[in-house]
Amino acid sequence: MNPAGTETLKRHKDIIVSLSEVLNQIDQPVDGGKDEGFGRGHSGDSEAGSRAAKLGAVEYYLGVNHVETEELSAGEEHLMNCMKLLQKCCISRDNVSLFIQVRNQLGILWAGRDETEKAQEFLENAEAMYRRYMKEDGHPPMDLAEFFMAQEDSLPEQERTKRFEMAYTHTLYYLAQVYKNLGLFEKAGSYCHSTLQRQLEFNQFIPLEWAINAATLSQYYITKTRYMEGRHCLSAASVIADLAGEVPSEAASRENEAEAEKRDQLRQKRAEIARCWIKYCLNLLQDAKKLLEDNIGELDVDRQEELRAARRREEEEEERGRKSAVLFGSTDTFDSICSLEEKVSCVFPVDFEEARVIFLFGQTYVNQAREYFEMDGHVTDHIEIVQDHSALFKALAFFEEDMERRCKMHKRRVDMLEPICKDLNAQYYLLICRQLQFELAETYYEMMDLKLAVANKQDDLDAHTIKKFNSLCAASVKFYQMFLDSVRSPDGKWPDKLEDEVLRPALVAKFRVARLHSRFISSSPTIQLENLNRSLECYNFVVQYCRDNPEAKNVIETELELSEEMASLLPLKMNRLKAKLVSSN
Repeated sequence: MNPAGTETLKRHKDIIVSLSEVLNQIDQPVDGGKDEGFGRGHSGDSEAGSRAAKLGAVEYYLGVNHVETEELSAGEEHLMNCMKLLQKCCISRDNVSLFIQVRNQLGILWAGRDETEKAQEFLENAEAMYRRYMKEDGHPPMDLAEFFMAQEDSLPEQERTKRFEMAYTHTLYYLAQVYKNLGLFEKAGSYCHSTLQRQLEFNQFIPLEWAINAATLSQYYITKTRYMEGRHCLSAASVIADLAGEVPSEAASRENEAEAEKRDQLRQKRAEIARCWIKYCLNLLQDAKKLLEDNIGELDVDRQEELRAARRREEEEEERGRKSAVLFGSTDTFDSICSLEEKVSCVFPVDFEEARVIFLFGQTYVNQAREYFEMDGHVTDHIEIVQDHSALFKALAFFEEDMERRCKMHKRRVDMLEPICKDLNAQYYLLICRQLQFELAETYYEMMDLKLAVANKQDDLDAHTIKKFNSLCAASVKFYQMFLDSVRSPDGKWPDKLEDEVLRPALVAKFRVARLHSRFISSSPTIQLENLNRSLECYNFVVQYCRDNPEAKNVIETELELSEEMASLLPLKMNRLKAKLVSSN
């Protein structure tokens, strides 16, 4: 244990000894009335109730300190002693805070033992107690520390309020964790939001910690397509993170260890918030794409108009109805949060111009995130950010009507992904290499499709166009083949049965390679025949694999149907080519 840890442990032990002495000095608890309601004088013996509550406070502090020193059984015993003592008291301004905080501590204790439902019971009891007290009394109650103060040293009402509200904020925070562990994600999100609101309201927060929690909450809202709430959380996170101060310069951090630590922490947390903004923009574009695409993945103009009209009807009502429930901030920060929100939409874009604004906003945060998560030292994080950048380009390309410009966007994706794929060691980063290989293959495939669509509008294909088209086909085949080779065993053999995580990608890759070989343009019948033969081999592979492994049919249903069809048609085409070759000779 480090010296600081030893010192902390010793301090807790000293506190336990002192509290034990206090416990021995106080008279043993005497019988009093049961809990009959809030306020004073309900127990019939206020002195007995006061003595029991004071003993309970000592037991509470003993329990907390035993837990801090990892003596959990002793801690539980003292906390339960506190609970038993409080049963002899009516709940009043003098002890309601103790009633709530002992339940908070027992909730934490049982949650730490993975007894989540037991923790839930204690914490929900604390929550109900707070609400009842605020409804029936509501005056600032006595704080636990005041059990051991002279009356003239009592805390002012403002401080009492602050401490009581802090205890309840902790109740909500712990309940958020409990609900998350129980899989009640909607409820967990709501309690997390309330916790963050209260921390700002009562000025009980550490800026960077609060900002990261708000940014994390935004990701939950994004998964529920609640982009207004997600944007608000992220805007608040960015503004509150700035309260942590300026990033120390490199020169200052080289000279001072504390400054170096602060510099790294600020840069890291702000980069993490930037990554959450990237996800916001990316998901907003991708969800809009899903709503607007037709059955072949192109922009559906009719659907575009429907969405535009529906948005005009709903936007105002939604903004009014939901925003009141999600606002963060105080008078000092609220304007800054709203100002940042105005820079990016929270509604689905319906055309290229709207999508481009979201794309550019996201790209700004890509650059911020990459400044901290550099390739040297943060390999996985850096690559994930580059992949998200690529995905932003892909989502934006969907909205672009000009095929040549769309193709250039995909070329940008290739330019950012290919160097990484080339330099990355597959021995250590196999999964990432496979992701990059497959994405590059798909990107070249999309570029090839776009070039073909442009070429089909021309009467004759010139040599340059044919060369470009074939090079895109070859590049796509190359990366699909690299992916497929990564699935083979070290001695180069194809597995009899593919692992679940590569089953669909591998069979799709085989199917795509088959299609690509049949699309190469050549005036030579011999080369055409060679390409068709390779294509047939790949189609037959997909068909045969699914015969040998029937469970794979559902995973690749559409591609299998097309493969079976092409496996029967290609031999006929190949026979015609062979006949043509024979006759020409």
